[in-house]
Amino acid sequence: MIEVRAIEKVYRGGGGLLSQRAVKALRGVSLTLKDGEAISLIGESGCGKTTLGRIIAGLETYSQGELVFDGTPLSQVPPGDRPQWFHRVQLVQQDPYGALNPARTLGNALVDPLKLQAKHLGKDATWTRERARELLNLVGLDPEATLYKYPHNLSGGQRQRFVVARALTVDPKVLVADEAVSMIDVSLRLGILSLLSDLRVRLGISVIFITHDVAAARYVARDGVICVIYRGEIVEYGRTDDIIRSPVHPYTQALLSAMPVLRGLEKPGPDRFIPSQDLDTQAQDEAGCLFRSRCRFATERCGREHPNLVALDGGERLHACFYPQARDVVPVPVG
Repeated sequence: MIEVRAIEKVYRGGGGLLSQRAVKALRGVSLTLKDGEAISLIGESGCGKTTLGRIIAGLETYSQGELVFDGTPLSQVPPGDRPQWFHRVQLVQQDPYGALNPARTLGNALVDPLKLQAKHLGKDATWTRERARELLNLVGLDPEATLYKYPHNLSGGQRQRFVVARALTVDPKVLVADEAVSMIDVSLRLGILSLLSDLRVRLGISVIFITHDVAAARYVARDGVICVIYRGEIVEYGRTDDIIRSPVHPYTQALLSAMPVLRGLEKPGPDRFIPSQDLDTQAQDEAGCLFRSRCRFATERCGREHPNLVALDGGERLHACFYPQARDVVPVPVG
């Protein structure tokens, strides 16, 4: 359905000391999202995963590359016609409270986009009301107890479910969930993750799940793929179980090693991989491997050459490392 072809995104500073500063948020990212597929984008803060999600949702422009919908490059679509393409991709925001107007009832927030949908489909007010109730039931909320309330009357988990319902008002083909459970109590996260997985099966929609939580990424995309992003470029890409069970890029191994393990239940891998230093988002050195300053396996070659994304042993698994090797890391629970 959606192809991302060598997308680059550069943010340039304003006046003063930042006038010459350019930050590369994405560096030639390419991936394909199929109908009904789930892709989890993982990486630490500042790696560019949210920027990629916003570009796919039409909320950000890109500097270079191409975005393709159903075989049609976006560059060939007149600007005035692009909203009808992007309305099929809806964003589920990280902060559900900040995404809602506190001065308006939840009923108004849900019904207003449905009125536009009803006008387009030639439906009446009765259809709008019934569709609102149907969507709330779909995400596990009681319509009668929700429509006349304000955002502050709901719990964090309920607000997140409501934001999902609002995203479904235009019958999207893709949901982009940006850290959709990071601001919810741990005891409620599984319910939201299960909701996203259930909607994908029931409605046949695709899900792009953006997170730094490897366990959550595995749960949502357990039958899909995981895309590991570091400093704006993909460093490992493949089927979820393949990535989790045998990561070959040192950065992926570091992400898995960071997962906590309960003593006595699981044993950490004998060789936990911990980066030698924190991520420097201000780093300007573009030569060689971008991860080399934090990698204990780096060699002189890593400083001279930039590793491209290549297939592992000729298969569909991709990686960007000169010395790929599977290492024992902390096992990650299914969820």
